[in-house]
Amino acid sequence: MLNTAQKQDYFGKDLEDLVVARNYYRWVISIFKPYLGDTIAEIGAGTGNFTGFLSEEKIKKIFAFEPSGNMYPLLSDKFKKDKRVTVINNYLKEEHREFLSFFDSVLYVNVLEHIEEDRKELSYAYKTIKQNGYILIFAPALSFLYSEFDKKIGHFRRYSKKGLINIVRESGFSIEDIRYFDLAGIIPWYIFFVFLKKTTTKANISIYDKLIVPPMRFLETLIPAPTGKNLLLIGKKT
Repeated sequence: MLNTAQKQDYFGKDLEDLVVARNYYRWVISIFKPYLGDTIAEIGAGTGNFTGFLSEEKIKKIFAFEPSGNMYPLLSDKFKKDKRVTVINNYLKEEHREFLSFFDSVLYVNVLEHIEEDRKELSYAYKTIKQNGYILIFAPALSFLYSEFDKKIGHFRRYSKKGLINIVRESGFSIEDIRYFDLAGIIPWYIFFVFLKKTTTKANISIYDKLIVPPMRFLETLIPAPTGKNLLLIGKKT
């Protein structure tokens, strides 16, 4: 495993509560699946919740980048026996010249909003993706939903559709698809996190994941959501 340790820790409990959101994660992967390819990079892998779901797919090699000092050891330990997963204690950086035009796809799942210089980040990602490869982004949407919880877990922003399209295009990618995701989550998020200033628990995430996510996945597959709590974008390096 590559280890270029960064002296930076992330607040993790609320993020790790998302481990129970199995239906939610599988919904995201189902949309990204045709674009993954054989060799992928997951940026900001945390302790490997989403990485675990990726490892269930027929992917030959996963490079999981995690810069934080507290989450990296957990991520590394989780995949130490999986030879397909290489864990890297760093950001995806321009110095990583061994990764130039290397990946079939690069994923940012609930990560890009944590990166202050998101345009610069995507320009690095562009250089590491093969020709006709993909950038796959899942990020929080709707600025009026920005809450103390967002701030607490290190979100610099929530994206508008136009804003996300602009930074991806400016980084060199064409837009293959962009859609709102999780229409049903807007009102609960606003009430609990913006109005009441609450935080997550595994119990309430689990209830939402089991009762709300499956029917919403079915409906949003049939009819594109006019708005949603998140944005999902697929960009191509052409």
